[in-house]
Amino acid sequence: MPSSGRAGVPEPKPVGWSGTDAHAVSRRRLKLLVVAFALIFAIIAGKTAYLAADADGGAGRRSATNEALASVRPDILDRNGEILATDVKTSSLFAEPRRIIDVDEALELLSAVMPDLDMAEVRERLSAKNRGFAWLKREITRQQQAQIHRLGIPGIGFLRENKRVYPAGAEAGHVLGHVNIDNQGIAGVEKWVDSTGLAFLHQIGLATDRAQVPVELALDLRVQHAMRDELMQAKTKFKAKAASGAILDVNTGEVVAMVSLPDYDPNKPVTSKDDAVINRLTTGVYEMGSTFKALTLAMALDSGKISLNSTWDARAPLRYGRFQIHDFHPTHRILSTPEVFIHSSNIGTARMALAIGVDGHKAFLKKMGQLDRMRTELPESAEPLVPKRWGELNTVTIAFGHGLSVAPLQAAAAVCALVNGGVLIPPTFLKRSPEEARKLGTQVIKPETSDKMRYLMRLNAEKGSATKAEVKGYYVGGKTGTAEKVINGRYAKNKVMAAFMGILPADAPKYLVLVMLDEPQGLPETHGYATSGWNAAPTTGKIIARAAPMLGLEKRDELPPAEALLKGGPRIAAARSLVGSQ
Repeated sequence: MPSSGRAGVPEPKPVGWSGTDAHAVSRRRLKLLVVAFALIFAIIAGKTAYLAADADGGAGRRSATNEALASVRPDILDRNGEILATDVKTSSLFAEPRRIIDVDEALELLSAVMPDLDMAEVRERLSAKNRGFAWLKREITRQQQAQIHRLGIPGIGFLRENKRVYPAGAEAGHVLGHVNIDNQGIAGVEKWVDSTGLAFLHQIGLATDRAQVPVELALDLRVQHAMRDELMQAKTKFKAKAASGAILDVNTGEVVAMVSLPDYDPNKPVTSKDDAVINRLTTGVYEMGSTFKALTLAMALDSGKISLNSTWDARAPLRYGRFQIHDFHPTHRILSTPEVFIHSSNIGTARMALAIGVDGHKAFLKKMGQLDRMRTELPESAEPLVPKRWGELNTVTIAFGHGLSVAPLQAAAAVCALVNGGVLIPPTFLKRSPEEARKLGTQVIKPETSDKMRYLMRLNAEKGSATKAEVKGYYVGGKTGTAEKVINGRYAKNKVMAAFMGILPADAPKYLVLVMLDEPQGLPETHGYATSGWNAAPTTGKIIARAAPMLGLEKRDELPPAEALLKGGPRIAAARSLVGSQ
């Protein structure tokens, strides 16, 4: 019913109004909208075609400019705000071939300023008259730009680009990685930055020169420098093929320092040797030797089947089929569980693993993250080398660190869990709070097992194979490991990988220090030995002495004996009586 102004009285209609007029107006408006949208799309299509066909250089310059602006990257900072990577502006030389009047003259003038140019390649680019844009030289100096500008060559111009620079040079090369000529990350944290969405912004042209939030790493540049310096000295002193090391916060998983020598300067990655670009801690996989015994003892103690009071027969080699398991320094006697650790007994450790069984052993190592590829922010990571058929003999050898190859950083992460209360925390190269770490952590062993492992590692520094890692006032604990390297399918007794994992302070660990020396040589002062107790352990001690004050750890005047780390008087007394002197 039509509306009305007053009840019962119809409202008058405008003169000439009819229902058909309203429909006609609607149709005209619809046609106008269709025409408007058609015009908009036509303009867009025309503009696209123009840009595609614009070969006189205008479109080329715009495209190149967008590319240069899109290459801006966020600064990368260490945990204290020190700049590790940043962008600086640099000029690049380009040509618009269609505007070049005389190619020979242009070549002659350019070669006078830049004799290092590949003239055959430049000639080819300048002669391509169907091209609107061609790079001639990326990243030229200001002096070269000024000289070329004064030449006034038609069709030659400059574009401002972003160049990545690393103020610390090689100090943190393997962590940072590097970029290519287009400022795109191709290794390390730089590649990870692109994977977080920066590369996509580049592609769609939205990553411009606006301010970007810096990437804050867990790395401490001061500690990184100290570790690198000590590792370089150790590599030279022990004539090692390579040296590497890392410092991890056991409660957050943060990698505070990581060094792999030989290393390279990310400012000049193309000049690096092949072995220098390999990060041995994440992309290398190695048999970790006796450092793996810490995992075996933790597995045994955590099972409840074995205690610190258990004893193990090490009077003779352990025979298994046609193989014999020997101790490097045989004691030829019954050993307690702590003695198996401090004497680094292969026989005792193998017997512990057999007591748990193959399935239990595999399940424990799986839980500890040793059978799967480790994932961090660094894209470069290696898959562990796990036996295809895992029988009792594999369990025997893996128990003391042979027969399973892992990335050293993932082995270090597992040992962190052994001493931090039993929580396995994924390593990270970014700053992470304890609260964030707790959300990511997984309880893998009982807290009381962790207490026992701290005790064993401290005991080893007091009277075992780790005594040379001791640093006065810092209550260090640790485990040595020396693994014979596999050369042409056989273990080479004269080529070893020496490793040491140290913790401090042992009663309330905050940091783990890993040091590895590849093929160290025996010296007169080491009595000809190349085992880790003589090289990797003292190197770790030197690193701790320099790094601990930077990490806020103060020296302590009075340090308790290792037995004080065990809760309960009777257990302390029992452990003391079971541990014999060397």
